[in-house]
Amino acid sequence: MINDIWILATASLVAAACALVGVFLILRRQALMGDAISHSVLLGIVLAYLITDSRALPVMLGGAVLIGLLTAWLSDSLHRIGKLQNDASIGIVFTLFFAIGVILVSLYTGQIDLDQECILYGEIAFIPFDTLTIGGGGNIADGFEIGPRAFWSIAIVFMIVLISILITFHRLQTVAFHPNLALSLGINTVFWHYFLMTLVSMTTVASFDAVGAILVVALLVIPASSAYLVAKSLKGMLWSAIAYSQTSVAIGYTLAYQLDSAISASISVSAGLLLLLTILILEIQKKRTHNLQKAS
Repeated sequence: MINDIWILATASLVAAACALVGVFLILRRQALMGDAISHSVLLGIVLAYLITDSRALPVMLGGAVLIGLLTAWLSDSLHRIGKLQNDASIGIVFTLFFAIGVILVSLYTGQIDLDQECILYGEIAFIPFDTLTIGGGGNIADGFEIGPRAFWSIAIVFMIVLISILITFHRLQTVAFHPNLALSLGINTVFWHYFLMTLVSMTTVASFDAVGAILVVALLVIPASSAYLVAKSLKGMLWSAIAYSQTSVAIGYTLAYQLDSAISASISVSAGLLLLLTILILEIQKKRTHNLQKAS
């Protein structure tokens, strides 16, 4: 039971963090960029490990943020200089970086606790067994376990994302809804673009090891898209995205338990089903309203 609690708690934090940054990606029509960064940061994770021989969170975050920002910059450069379509330039960069990352993983699989299956699906069912220990004077047996490493990693990143959004909420809101107004007010939209990409990169790398690329992409895009359909304000959209993400985790975990299937994939499917259900309900309401207006 305690293992189930740790798994659910970790998945919930991943979902909440992804939902928060996903809202701004959807509003800025940069959902594909979230997909790109979630794949390309694998290269940053592997390079950071190979250079430092460390899997510490600051090292992983540093490598991921650098590659995430490089992905955004190269994609924008290909779009402007190479005159390629925006989606094409993003696709070129992230597939290249992701492929290089996979090659490095396959070459150094004996040194890095990653493999191709982990990259796609994560290891969320096994996170309770990789714990953090404090105290003990260097002796793990004498220390005190405080819970899974993945839980505390995503908890730290979630707090960073939450505090960042709370502090910069009005600037992010202006840039997302009124980019031309932001420019006229002297707001550096380029800075805020890369600020958002930094948050996406941090969230992705903290989530990557636990839940894999598939669930990261799903949680970045689907709950925020569902919230976009029902919310009337940015605050409402943020709350709705979190609600959709937590519901997806609850339903997905239950589904995985009943079917003995992959937890990450089940959560992704649940998020997609909730989006389809939302669209269906909104269409029914729209037709009902239309019929009532027509009858009157």
